[in-house]
Amino acid sequence: MRETRGGRAAKAKEEGGGDLPGAWAAYGRLLQHLRKRAGLNQQQLGEAIDYSLEQVASVEQGRRPAKAAFTRAADRVLEAGGVLEVLQDEVDRAKLPRFFRNFAVIEAEVVSRFSYDPLLVPGLLQTEGYARAVFAGHCPPLSEEIIDQHAEARLSRQKLLTRVPLAELSFIVSEEALRDPVGGPEVMGEQWQRLLEVSALRNLEVQVMPAGRGFHPGKNGPFVVVESHEHRLLGYFESQGVGCVVTDPAEVSAFSLRYGKLRSQALNVEESARLIERMVGET
Repeated sequence: MRETRGGRAAKAKEEGGGDLPGAWAAYGRLLQHLRKRAGLNQQQLGEAIDYSLEQVASVEQGRRPAKAAFTRAADRVLEAGGVLEVLQDEVDRAKLPRFFRNFAVIEAEVVSRFSYDPLLVPGLLQTEGYARAVFAGHCPPLSEEIIDQHAEARLSRQKLLTRVPLAELSFIVSEEALRDPVGGPEVMGEQWQRLLEVSALRNLEVQVMPAGRGFHPGKNGPFVVVESHEHRLLGYFESQGVGCVVTDPAEVSAFSLRYGKLRSQALNVEESARLIERMVGET
Protein backbone atom coordinates (compact mmCIF):
# COMPACT_ATOMS: atom_id res chain seq x y z
CA MET A 1 0.00 0.00 0.00
CA ARG A 2 1.25 3.50 -0.81
CA GLU A 3 0.37 6.78 0.85
CA THR A 4 0.99 9.69 -1.49
CA ARG A 5 1.05 13.39 -0.87
CA GLY A 6 1.49 15.93 -3.67
CA GLY A 7 1.71 19.68 -3.74
CA ARG A 8 4.03 22.58 -3.19
CA ALA A 9 4.95 24.79 -0.24
CA ALA A 10 3.35 28.23 0.41
CA LYS A 11 4.04 31.86 1.10
CA ALA A 12 0.95 33.33 2.76
CA LYS A 13 -0.71 29.96 2.30
CA GLU A 14 0.69 26.50 1.78
CA GLU A 15 1.57 25.97 -1.86
CA GLY A 16 -1.19 24.21 -3.70
CA GLY A 17 -3.76 26.13 -1.66
CA GLY A 18 -5.34 25.58 1.71
CA ASP A 19 -4.96 27.20 5.08
CA LEU A 20 -1.73 28.10 6.80
CA PRO A 21 -0.04 25.18 8.60
CA GLY A 22 -1.94 24.21 11.73
CA ALA A 23 1.30 23.91 13.71
CA TRP A 24 2.00 27.62 13.18
CA ALA A 25 -1.49 28.57 14.35
CA ALA A 26 -1.27 26.33 17.43
CA TYR A 27 2.14 27.76 18.32
CA GLY A 28 0.80 31.29 17.87
CA ARG A 29 -2.17 30.72 20.15
CA LEU A 30 0.07 29.26 22.84
CA LEU A 31 2.52 32.16 22.53
CA GLN A 32 -0.33 34.66 22.89
CA HIS A 33 -1.65 32.85 25.97
CA LEU A 34 1.78 32.79 27.62
CA ARG A 35 2.40 36.44 26.77
CA LYS A 36 -0.89 37.57 28.29
CA ARG A 37 -0.29 35.40 31.35
CA ALA A 38 3.01 37.23 31.81
CA GLY A 39 1.23 40.59 31.57
CA LEU A 40 3.07 41.72 28.44
CA ASN A 41 1.80 43.25 25.23
CA GLN A 42 3.31 42.36 21.86
CA GLN A 43 5.59 45.40 21.87
CA GLN A 44 6.98 44.55 25.31
CA LEU A 45 7.59 40.92 24.40
CA GLY A 46 9.31 41.98 21.19
CA GLU A 47 11.63 44.33 23.06
CA ALA A 48 12.42 41.64 25.63
CA ILE A 49 13.43 39.06 23.01
CA ASP A 50 14.88 41.51 20.44
CA TYR A 51 12.18 41.08 17.79
CA SER A 52 9.85 43.67 16.29
CA LEU A 53 6.18 44.05 17.18
CA GLU A 54 5.31 42.99 13.63
CA GLN A 55 7.34 39.79 13.97
CA VAL A 56 5.67 38.88 17.26
CA ALA A 57 2.23 39.64 15.82
CA SER A 58 2.92 37.56 12.71
CA VAL A 59 3.97 34.57 14.80
CA GLU A 60 0.96 34.87 17.11
CA GLN A 61 -1.38 35.04 14.12
CA GLY A 62 0.22 31.97 12.54
CA ARG A 63 1.26 33.95 9.47
CA ARG A 64 4.97 33.38 10.05
CA PRO A 65 6.75 30.40 11.63
CA ALA A 66 8.89 30.96 14.69
CA LYS A 67 12.60 30.32 14.35
CA ALA A 68 14.44 28.33 17.00
CA ALA A 69 16.15 31.47 18.35
CA PHE A 70 12.77 33.19 18.73
CA THR A 71 11.40 30.18 20.59
CA ARG A 72 14.34 29.92 22.98
CA ALA A 73 14.14 33.62 23.83
CA ALA A 74 10.35 33.67 24.23
CA ASP A 75 10.36 30.51 26.33
CA ARG A 76 12.93 32.08 28.65
CA VAL A 77 11.26 35.50 28.98
CA LEU A 78 7.77 34.04 29.43
CA GLU A 79 9.05 31.38 31.85
CA ALA A 80 7.27 28.74 29.80
CA GLY A 81 9.36 25.84 31.06
CA GLY A 82 10.16 24.52 27.59
CA VAL A 83 6.55 24.34 26.41
CA LEU A 84 7.24 26.42 23.30
CA GLU A 85 10.35 24.42 22.48
CA VAL A 86 8.28 21.22 22.46
CA LEU A 87 6.30 22.64 19.53
CA GLN A 88 9.34 23.82 17.56
CA ASP A 89 9.84 20.53 15.71
CA GLU A 90 6.24 20.66 14.47
CA VAL A 91 6.68 24.28 13.41
CA ASP A 92 9.86 23.38 11.51
CA ARG A 93 8.26 20.40 9.78
CA ALA A 94 5.47 22.66 8.52
CA LYS A 95 8.15 24.68 6.68
CA LEU A 96 8.95 21.64 4.54
CA PRO A 97 7.36 21.11 1.12
CA ARG A 98 3.93 19.62 1.75
CA PHE A 99 4.65 16.36 -0.08
CA PHE A 100 7.52 15.56 2.30
CA ARG A 101 5.87 16.27 5.66
CA ASN A 102 4.36 12.85 6.32
CA PHE A 103 7.70 11.15 5.74
CA ALA A 104 9.49 13.77 7.87
CA VAL A 105 7.45 12.66 10.88
CA ILE A 106 8.54 9.05 10.30
CA GLU A 107 12.15 10.03 9.60
CA ALA A 108 12.56 11.92 12.88
CA GLU A 109 12.07 8.73 14.90
CA VAL A 110 13.73 6.05 12.75
CA VAL A 111 16.02 3.37 14.12
CA SER A 112 17.88 3.22 10.79
CA ARG A 113 17.79 5.05 7.47
CA PHE A 114 19.47 4.03 4.20
CA SER A 115 19.26 6.14 1.04
CA TYR A 116 20.51 6.27 -2.54
CA ASP A 117 20.79 9.67 -4.23
CA PRO A 118 21.87 9.84 -7.89
CA LEU A 119 21.17 13.52 -8.59
CA LEU A 120 21.82 15.60 -5.47
CA VAL A 121 23.64 15.44 -2.15
CA PRO A 122 21.12 14.02 0.37
CA GLY A 123 19.15 16.68 2.23
CA LEU A 124 20.32 15.36 5.61
CA LEU A 125 23.93 16.08 4.59
CA GLN A 126 23.49 19.38 2.75
CA THR A 127 25.09 22.62 3.83
CA GLU A 128 22.91 25.71 4.09
CA GLY A 129 24.46 27.13 0.91
CA TYR A 130 23.79 23.95 -1.06
CA ALA A 131 20.21 23.67 0.23
CA ARG A 132 19.46 27.28 -0.65
CA ALA A 133 20.89 26.77 -4.14
CA VAL A 134 18.61 23.77 -4.66
CA PHE A 135 15.50 25.66 -3.59
CA ALA A 136 16.55 28.78 -5.52
CA GLY A 137 16.51 26.66 -8.68
CA HIS A 138 12.94 25.48 -8.12
CA CYS A 139 10.53 25.77 -11.06
CA PRO A 140 8.19 27.59 -10.78
CA PRO A 141 10.37 29.94 -8.70
CA LEU A 142 9.89 30.21 -4.95
CA SER A 143 9.82 33.45 -2.99
CA GLU A 144 12.80 34.32 -0.80
CA GLU A 145 10.60 33.72 2.24
CA ILE A 146 9.77 30.19 1.14
CA ILE A 147 13.41 29.48 0.23
CA ASP A 148 14.37 30.58 3.75
CA GLN A 149 11.70 28.37 5.32
CA HIS A 150 12.56 25.28 3.28
CA ALA A 151 16.31 25.69 3.96
CA GLU A 152 15.72 26.16 7.70
CA ALA A 153 13.51 23.07 7.81
CA ARG A 154 16.04 20.99 5.89
CA LEU A 155 18.82 21.93 8.31
CA SER A 156 16.52 21.22 11.25
CA ARG A 157 16.04 17.65 9.96
CA GLN A 158 19.77 17.12 10.41
CA LYS A 159 19.28 16.76 14.15
CA LEU A 160 18.72 13.11 13.26
CA LEU A 161 22.46 12.71 12.63
CA THR A 162 23.30 13.13 16.32
CA ARG A 163 19.97 12.36 17.95
CA VAL A 164 20.02 10.19 21.07
CA PRO A 165 19.48 7.27 20.80
CA LEU A 166 21.65 7.22 17.72
CA ALA A 167 20.12 6.11 14.44
CA GLU A 168 22.08 3.90 12.04
CA LEU A 169 22.51 5.98 8.87
CA SER A 170 23.85 5.03 5.45
CA PHE A 171 24.06 7.24 2.37
CA ILE A 172 25.09 6.27 -1.15
CA VAL A 173 25.60 9.24 -3.46
CA SER A 174 26.54 9.16 -7.12
CA GLU A 175 29.86 10.69 -8.14
CA GLU A 176 27.94 12.73 -10.72
CA ALA A 177 25.92 14.37 -7.95
CA LEU A 178 29.11 15.27 -6.10
CA ARG A 179 30.73 16.78 -9.19
CA ASP A 180 27.70 18.79 -10.30
CA PRO A 181 28.55 22.38 -9.19
CA VAL A 182 25.24 23.21 -7.49
CA GLY A 183 25.56 26.76 -6.18
CA GLY A 184 29.01 27.20 -7.70
CA PRO A 185 32.56 26.11 -6.77
CA GLU A 186 32.60 27.73 -3.32
CA VAL A 187 29.32 26.12 -2.26
CA MET A 188 30.46 22.72 -3.54
CA GLY A 189 33.79 23.06 -1.75
CA GLU A 190 31.96 23.62 1.52
CA GLN A 191 29.66 20.72 0.72
CA TRP A 192 32.55 18.31 0.16
CA GLN A 193 34.08 19.37 3.48
CA ARG A 194 30.74 18.78 5.17
CA LEU A 195 30.59 15.24 3.77
CA LEU A 196 34.04 14.49 5.14
CA GLU A 197 33.05 15.86 8.55
CA VAL A 198 29.87 13.81 8.90
CA SER A 199 31.67 10.70 7.66
CA ALA A 200 33.56 10.75 10.95
CA LEU A 201 30.35 10.11 12.92
CA ARG A 202 30.35 6.52 14.16
CA ASN A 203 26.68 5.96 13.32
CA LEU A 204 26.95 7.24 9.75
CA GLU A 205 28.46 5.95 6.50
CA VAL A 206 28.87 7.79 3.21
CA GLN A 207 29.62 5.78 0.07
CA VAL A 208 30.09 7.07 -3.45
CA MET A 209 28.80 5.26 -6.53
CA PRO A 210 31.60 5.96 -9.01
CA ALA A 211 30.91 7.25 -12.49
CA GLY A 212 31.13 4.64 -15.24
CA ARG A 213 29.93 1.77 -13.07
CA GLY A 214 27.40 0.74 -15.69
CA PHE A 215 23.84 -0.29 -14.99
CA HIS A 216 22.87 -0.84 -11.37
CA PRO A 217 19.61 -0.88 -9.35
CA GLY A 218 19.89 2.82 -8.57
CA LYS A 219 19.43 3.83 -12.21
CA ASN A 220 15.68 3.83 -11.63
CA GLY A 221 15.98 6.78 -9.27
CA PRO A 222 16.51 7.83 -5.65
CA PHE A 223 14.91 5.97 -2.76
CA VAL A 224 15.03 5.57 1.01
CA VAL A 225 14.56 2.55 3.28
CA VAL A 226 13.90 3.15 6.98
CA GLU A 227 13.23 1.09 10.06
CA SER A 228 10.64 2.91 12.14
CA HIS A 229 10.76 3.24 15.93
CA GLU A 230 8.21 0.40 15.90
CA HIS A 231 10.79 -1.72 13.99
CA ARG A 232 8.72 -1.68 10.82
CA LEU A 233 10.47 -1.38 7.45
CA LEU A 234 9.18 1.35 5.13
CA GLY A 235 10.28 2.76 1.79
CA TYR A 236 10.11 6.26 0.39
CA PHE A 237 10.71 7.85 -3.00
CA GLU A 238 9.82 11.12 -4.67
CA SER A 239 9.76 12.71 -8.09
CA GLN A 240 8.65 16.08 -9.45
CA GLY A 241 7.09 17.33 -6.23
CA VAL A 242 5.33 14.08 -5.30
CA GLY A 243 6.43 11.92 -2.38
CA CYS A 244 5.37 8.34 -1.73
CA VAL A 245 5.67 6.31 1.47
CA VAL A 246 5.79 2.59 0.63
CA THR A 247 4.35 0.21 3.21
CA ASP A 248 3.75 -3.00 1.23
CA PRO A 249 6.21 -5.61 2.63
CA ALA A 250 7.04 -7.06 -0.80
CA GLU A 251 7.85 -3.64 -2.26
CA VAL A 252 9.90 -2.61 0.76
CA SER A 253 11.78 -5.92 0.56
CA ALA A 254 12.65 -5.11 -3.06
CA PHE A 255 13.95 -1.69 -1.96
CA SER A 256 16.14 -3.38 0.67
CA LEU A 257 17.54 -5.85 -1.86
CA ARG A 258 18.37 -3.02 -4.26
CA TYR A 259 20.11 -1.09 -1.52
CA GLY A 260 22.21 -4.09 -0.56
CA LYS A 261 23.27 -4.47 -4.19
CA LEU A 262 24.14 -0.78 -4.45
CA ARG A 263 26.19 -0.97 -1.28
CA SER A 264 28.29 -3.75 -2.78
CA GLN A 265 28.82 -1.85 -6.05
CA ALA A 266 29.70 1.52 -4.53
CA LEU A 267 33.14 2.47 -3.27
CA ASN A 268 33.64 1.48 0.35
CA VAL A 269 33.68 4.13 3.07
CA GLU A 270 37.45 4.66 3.00
CA GLU A 271 37.63 4.79 -0.81
CA SER A 272 34.71 7.21 -0.88
CA ALA A 273 36.41 9.55 1.59
CA ARG A 274 39.59 9.52 -0.48
CA LEU A 275 37.62 10.38 -3.62
CA ILE A 276 35.97 13.34 -1.90
CA GLU A 277 39.35 14.46 -0.56
CA ARG A 278 40.68 14.41 -4.13
CA MET A 279 37.76 16.58 -5.22
CA VAL A 280 38.63 19.07 -2.49
CA GLY A 281 42.25 19.04 -3.65
CA GLU A 282 41.22 19.73 -7.25
CA THR A 283 39.64 23.08 -6.35
